[in-house]
Amino acid sequence: MKLQKHSMIRLVQKTLLFISLPALLLSTLAPFGAARAQSAPEPRREQLLNGLKIFLLHRPGDAQVFVRLRIHSGAAFDLAGKEGLMALLGDALFPDPATRQYVTEELGGRLEVTTDYDRIDVTLTGRAQEFERIVELLRSALVNTQLLPEVVGRLREARLKAVRDVSIAPSTVADRAISKRLFGEHPYGRIVEGSTESLARVERPDLILVRERFLNPNNASLVAIGGVEPSRATRALRQFLGVWRRSDAEVPSTFRLPEPPDARPLIVDFAGMPDAEVRLAVRGLARKDRDAAAARLLAIVARERWLKSFPELKGRAFFAEHHAYSLPGVFRMGASVPSNLAAQALQTGRAALQSLSTTQASAEELEVARREVLATLGKNSETPEALSDLWLNQVSYGLNASDEMRLIGALTPSDVQRVAAKILRSATIASVAIGDATQLRAELARAGEVEVLGASLPAPTPTQTPTAKPSATPAPITIPVRRP
Repeated sequence: MKLQKHSMIRLVQKTLLFISLPALLLSTLAPFGAARAQSAPEPRREQLLNGLKIFLLHRPGDAQVFVRLRIHSGAAFDLAGKEGLMALLGDALFPDPATRQYVTEELGGRLEVTTDYDRIDVTLTGRAQEFERIVELLRSALVNTQLLPEVVGRLREARLKAVRDVSIAPSTVADRAISKRLFGEHPYGRIVEGSTESLARVERPDLILVRERFLNPNNASLVAIGGVEPSRATRALRQFLGVWRRSDAEVPSTFRLPEPPDARPLIVDFAGMPDAEVRLAVRGLARKDRDAAAARLLAIVARERWLKSFPELKGRAFFAEHHAYSLPGVFRMGASVPSNLAAQALQTGRAALQSLSTTQASAEELEVARREVLATLGKNSETPEALSDLWLNQVSYGLNASDEMRLIGALTPSDVQRVAAKILRSATIASVAIGDATQLRAELARAGEVEVLGASLPAPTPTQTPTAKPSATPAPITIPVRRP
């Protein structure tokens, strides 16, 4: 009787431990997320009369100042057939190479302009005592943007030359190809930097049009971090950027949804390439979607399941990731594998994706993913670059860092499976293989119909033997997508 009672007590203890373990893990992780959110300094917020939102953080004793201005419209707004237009507008802000040299040598800082699908970011750094000169440079770029015919021609030729001269790695070609396969003519299926064909179509009136539509203070936000007192910074910003004219019209970020992708694997020929780059992708979630946090964890679970089912990936470059944009983005997996394993890599990758919506992530899988995401979010969180992104993303996407951390800390396996079903249950999985088309076509055609980009003859059916190689290797740059 005593033995039975003792066994019952042990059983109850084990049950309580099992029930409390997930709560214990969450309570361990939640303070980590909250501590990070609380440790992030809160900026002083201002807004000019023209609508420009300003975030100021004074760091006494800091001899430098970091300024980042974001235009909340990017390459997604390129005109049809004129990819690279918004990137060219970014080039036009500081068309003279001497300006960058001046910032480096005279102001002790750097000047950088970057463009992606959702934004144009202008970053200027320098000595804090030169803050007014930095803001004056910014004013000249924004208020007096140089779009004279000779300037536009020179900038277009410079970008065309850069596009022609750049050496495109097979991995980049694979990323562009899978995005094109997935999104087609949707903006996320285009190359942010543009191609030789699209850039050749860009004319001066196109740049004037996008400047008038998007280069406006009520479509922009600015961050200043460093050794500049807020009163001084506000005074300088009002003086130099207060004259920047606002726009009375807003351009909504609405686009026609892309058609479902072709389910056939696409082969892009790189003759003689020993390995193959393979990619699989489905359409993902927007950054404003609260489920985007779960999609980040889901990608790590998918990566680990792919590795478990296909151990040949160990020691090779492979990944699974969810990229969220203003509009629903992409859930993507990829790897570099020997060409004779390309079909197996795609098959196991597809199975790993499909398993996510049918097999719930274990507690162990979820915690591995959670810790990795939390570590990524916490890395370099106090740098000016990270802080500026934190505050600017609040405007761009309505994101709040502390909310995101809390969401990640509170996710359960059932939450993650629900999001997996949302993304994957009815999705068509797009797939791409980059490499020697002759070998890849023979391997992939055994599992079903394939498409060969640039081939002059139809790809063989599963019962055929490949008899023809594509007539020419397509130029990689013609696949209009950039990996974010």
